[in-house]
Amino acid sequence: MKAAVVRAFGEPLVIEERPDPEPGPGQVRVRVEASGVCHTDIHAAHGDWPVKPTPPFVPGHEGVGLVEKLGDGVTHLEAGDRVAVPWLGWACGRCEHCVSGWETLCEQQINTGYGCDGGYAEKMLAWADFAQPVPQSVSAVDAAPLTCAGVTTYKALKVAGVRPAQLVAVSGIGGLGHLAVQYAKVAGAQVAAIDVTGEKLELAAELGADFVIDARKHDVGEVLKQYGGAHAAIALAVNEEAFAAVNSGLRRGGKLVMVAVPAHGTIKVPIFDTVLGGTSVVGSVVGTRQDLAEVFRLHAAGRTRVIHETRPLSSVNESIDDVLHGRVKARIVLDLAAGR
Repeated sequence: MKAAVVRAFGEPLVIEERPDPEPGPGQVRVRVEASGVCHTDIHAAHGDWPVKPTPPFVPGHEGVGLVEKLGDGVTHLEAGDRVAVPWLGWACGRCEHCVSGWETLCEQQINTGYGCDGGYAEKMLAWADFAQPVPQSVSAVDAAPLTCAGVTTYKALKVAGVRPAQLVAVSGIGGLGHLAVQYAKVAGAQVAAIDVTGEKLELAAELGADFVIDARKHDVGEVLKQYGGAHAAIALAVNEEAFAAVNSGLRRGGKLVMVAVPAHGTIKVPIFDTVLGGTSVVGSVVGTRQDLAEVFRLHAAGRTRVIHETRPLSSVNESIDDVLHGRVKARIVLDLAAGR
């Protein structure tokens, strides 16, 4: 099988031939049809974060494909089933986080494309209990971005506690942001979309944003305050200044939900304003298996659109460069089924 491999941090990925992986007990082998290119994959390939993966490894945590082979003990999946393999590749199922519905906080978790090989390959392994079935009406190329970009923003809105008629600010309209706008509208919220690219602001308006803010031209906080301030701000732009800007536009009692993870990001939280305004800052990381199942059901019901462009696996380095330089409208999906 072909796989795109990180041999050393910061170097181009290498397309190489590897033997088909064999599933162990509780695992399945998946013939990958599509795999989204997420900024987290780039952080992994560059070794940006304090906890680093170990090269050589295959990135990718938006892999979607068909079950090809079952490991011992797998009874709830069959060969031919379409599944998605998300960032949460495995969790222990026993700790306080897992048993209380917060498996994404499990300290023993294994992350796909980071702690184990991921979806930038023609075939991959997955723990069967964490391989999410994909509804028949949802295509692989749509399911791939939903597997991370979708479930991550969907969960962030849950963490924010968004209710109908509230104002939600979505900072950063791209692979995640274009879906966050739609989930906020599904929740009945008024949406302010924030970006520095005209094309992305136009996309946000097309997808239902009530108004847009060009951060190059306007003070984000001041504009939001003209509307009374945001009840919730979903911070998706990988930029420290963007976090601070949207935080300044919260109304009293508002919540900043941090989702994007800059390599060395910090923000200053003004103590006086935070205390008197009763605002809060919280992190939100991906989503649970139940969250992903709900994301797929919403898409199958026609409630969301996934904006993507497909490219071959061989384009992986060019695709990473395009993401880093903001040349991607929403999501790149590596199409591994093309030409089979």
